[in-house]
Amino acid sequence: MEYIYAALLLDAVGKEINEENLENVIKAAGKEPDKATIKMVVDSLKGVDIKEIIKNAQNMQVQVAQTTQQPQQEAKKEEKKEEKSSEEASAGLASLFG
Repeated sequence: MEYIYAALLLDAVGKEINEENLENVIKAAGKEPDKATIKMVVDSLKGVDIKEIIKNAQNMQVQVAQTTQQPQQEAKKEEKKEEKSSEEASAGLASLFG
């Protein structure tokens, strides 16, 4: 995971995500870099726009939050309707006896 964090850090400061830069960040963090992992991360991120991915992920979070809130709001509306129905039923029964 630290290799991904290092890549995100490099991207955030506008540095190229290459093996040398990634290795330097890992070393600066006090960890012994694994060259195979560094190569895999660099190869995996070639041609990837990290800022665009983060932007899309944030938009997806907003959409998920909105989607989650809709059923909750609808459930609250249904609860209110049920409360009214039970109150009306109680009032109707009370009128029979009273």
